[in-house]
Amino acid sequence: MLLQRVALGFLSLLIVSLVIFLAVSMLPGDFAAAILGRSATPETVAALREQLGLNLPWYQRYLTWLWHALTGDFGRSFSSRPVGHIIGPRLLNTLYLAALTALIAVPLAIALGIVAALYRNRFLDRLLSASSLASISIPEFFFAYIIMLVFAIKLHWFPSLSSIRPTMDLGDQLMRMVLPVLTLTLVILAHMMRNTRAAIISVMSRPFIEMAQLKGESAARVVVRHALPNVVGPIASVVALNLAYLIAGVVVIEVVFVYPGIGQTMVDAVRNRDIPVIQACALIFSVTYILLNLIADVISIVSNPRLLHPR
Repeated sequence: MLLQRVALGFLSLLIVSLVIFLAVSMLPGDFAAAILGRSATPETVAALREQLGLNLPWYQRYLTWLWHALTGDFGRSFSSRPVGHIIGPRLLNTLYLAALTALIAVPLAIALGIVAALYRNRFLDRLLSASSLASISIPEFFFAYIIMLVFAIKLHWFPSLSSIRPTMDLGDQLMRMVLPVLTLTLVILAHMMRNTRAAIISVMSRPFIEMAQLKGESAARVVVRHALPNVVGPIASVVALNLAYLIAGVVVIEVVFVYPGIGQTMVDAVRNRDIPVIQACALIFSVTYILLNLIADVISIVSNPRLLHPR
């Protein structure tokens, strides 16, 4: 099973890499002319296209790029710097931001989902459901600007920009990361909480739950000890998707707070028409989604071995 899932993951990654390469290659305009500017002569543009390999057929460029990417070499950007040196520190910053957010959001979402299931159809459940639905409906950039307006401009509690640097101490870095972490937590919290609640409620009608209730066990014990272990698979899938979003979907948040992550790097690369950097960032996002979904599938099957056998 694991080998099949890994093989499907590689196949998906191969297809996605082809889509990324073709999508970037079909962008309008001449990249060499965009780099050199309007004053460039046709001879200079042609020389730069040859230097960058843009004069080769698309399939030859794709195979060369894919082979080097598999070895961890994403080539050199159009600014003549290695792509790995550009996106490496930014990727670490994004992972840092995602890890802090996940440490807060995942336990909180599961706890709120359990609470909502315990108090099903009561005031607390309705309050949490309404709040989560409103949170899902509001765009993330709107959340970011509202949080910046309240905590940075009105209250002056935290800095509005999250431009951290390696030379800063840990306390200063954490202080500058509070607002993006809070925004991302509010964005992904509602989805995980609602799915946790729905998964637990769907299990509460099973016979083994009724047996535990007939034994006189408390509602909290029934949910935590009997219902929760049986919904690990669905919860793991939702958590994996939201963790993938924390890495691949933070582009807007990083741009709003000027956070030096991989999302900000990709936006800068699109603005500068730096093809190698764009392709590397998009490929990293794809690998993140595929890898986390593979982990979620494995956790689901481990928690419910019946999924290994067809009905």
